[in-house]
Amino acid sequence: MHKMSKTMWVLQDRGSRGLCLERVYRLLYDPELHLASYGKIYRNDGAMTPGITKETADGMSLEKIHDIVAALRRERFKWTPVKRVYIPKKNAKLRPLGLPTWSDKLVQESLRTILEAYYEPQFSDCSFGFRPNCGCQTALAKIARTWTGTTWFIEGDIAGCFDNIDHQELLSILREKIRDGRFIELVSQLLRAGYLEDWSFHSTLSGAPQGGIVSPILSNIYLDRLDKFVEQTLLPEFNQGKVRRTNQAYHNLQKMAARRKRDGDIQGYRECMRRKGVLPSKDLNDPNYRRLRYVRYADDFLLGLTGPKCEAEEIKLRLQQFLRDELKLTLSSEKTLITHARTEKARFLGYEICVSHNNDHKVNGVRKSNGNVCLLVPADVIAKKLAKFTEAGRVIPRSDLINERPLDIVARYQAEWRGLVQYYQLAWNMNVRLGKLFYFMNVSLAKTLAVKFSMTTKAIFDTFKAEVETPLGPRKVLLLTERHHGEDRAAYFGGINLARSSFGNDCDPPAHVPVSPPTELVARLLANRCELCGLEGPCVVHQVRRLADLRRSWRAKPPKWVRVMLGRHRKTLMLCRRCYQDIKHTPRVT
Repeated sequence: MHKMSKTMWVLQDRGSRGLCLERVYRLLYDPELHLASYGKIYRNDGAMTPGITKETADGMSLEKIHDIVAALRRERFKWTPVKRVYIPKKNAKLRPLGLPTWSDKLVQESLRTILEAYYEPQFSDCSFGFRPNCGCQTALAKIARTWTGTTWFIEGDIAGCFDNIDHQELLSILREKIRDGRFIELVSQLLRAGYLEDWSFHSTLSGAPQGGIVSPILSNIYLDRLDKFVEQTLLPEFNQGKVRRTNQAYHNLQKMAARRKRDGDIQGYRECMRRKGVLPSKDLNDPNYRRLRYVRYADDFLLGLTGPKCEAEEIKLRLQQFLRDELKLTLSSEKTLITHARTEKARFLGYEICVSHNNDHKVNGVRKSNGNVCLLVPADVIAKKLAKFTEAGRVIPRSDLINERPLDIVARYQAEWRGLVQYYQLAWNMNVRLGKLFYFMNVSLAKTLAVKFSMTTKAIFDTFKAEVETPLGPRKVLLLTERHHGEDRAAYFGGINLARSSFGNDCDPPAHVPVSPPTELVARLLANRCELCGLEGPCVVHQVRRLADLRRSWRAKPPKWVRVMLGRHRKTLMLCRRCYQDIKHTPRVT
């Protein structure tokens, strides 16, 4: 992998210096690139989801990679139309999702690796979606730290962004930096591959295929034009002045208080200080001071303006014109709002955002909260979550989990709880909102287990209450343990601290390395040794979606290959052709 890693670092260096690329297509000839791609995506649930064919990550081999490389070298690689399915959105509408075949996913990941290595150094620091070391919380943490004193929020949402990306405009943007016709043509064929819905073929005339691995980086390349317009045109125009001028009324009271104190007039001094304490120290309407800030996550963006509303409306209009004229996109009229920061709340990435104003909150006699950006958990988010655990105001068990194993029920509740706490850890009202939700989830879990074990809710709490050690000390939890196939397993609910964090810890991928060292899976595949019979020679990867599926499918005495996978806690197994065929023809006995 050393050669490919060095090549990717060269791409990254050229990207950081703004140099063009040539002969990029030849990089796809290297099997190491596709092996590295395989090591990145085999863990995804989508790796075991078939497209219009039955091909998945199960059955992967070095031979398949060599066949893909050979097809690319002869320019005979053809993208397969994706299988279109629909998933529900929050507004009760449906979002189309394309499911590529496994080979297409592999080549798309290789394309994404090349494009990310080159374009990532060129992207704006204001863009946080689908980028290494970035995520929703890093975007929100930046807003909380640096947007102090914002007067107006401009909430931006691009209507049908990914479905309406103009193919010719996108390819034109790629051609500006990538001087390789074969590489551009490969991307063009991907965009025009089409999709199957109810086994009818439909061509794709616009948009990046949702569900495709390469789509996020392509959308970022496309929307980088928007980032550059805001950074190079709007921000310099609307950022004026170094500091606000002093509020003259505040300054006069400050001098008057000093005179009263010097003259020994304690009563007059206190009155001046009281009147001064409700005035801002700076002139909030200073016409020579403006600030405009910008953050984008995928197709959602937020701008914060320190200035009058008329300028916020002007900014919204200019953004609308730029998107329409330059990128052929449309701002959503119902979701693009101008919100007053102090009296209203903007919505961005699932949070409510406003600016605090409290003259009574002081630290060492100094007002500290005024102008600070507040991140809040929306009430409707908690209400929607509570609907799963309550009915007519009463806590209910989860009927959809009754048939699961007790440990899996507890683990499911804990996973949902942990995800909420980690996502909303930046919220000022996290303790209040999530503390209420925890109570309902805890009782609902106890009631679900009570139905499972035919016990009372009180008996569940009495039987399974325990203490576990956490980094912040012991915490009370509901703890279940069991022995399954000779191994002890445990799961508990609770034990997560609800203290607010000032910095988010969610990022999309880990730290950016263009090509990572060989994964353990790739090393096992290259070893050419069957992990079941020990035969040396070309191997095929047998993969299952989840180990839990094996435990459920083989409740009787499992065969050797199942015991090996469960014993190693791996959902992949390197097999010779004979062992692989034996497994494929083994009937499931439950």
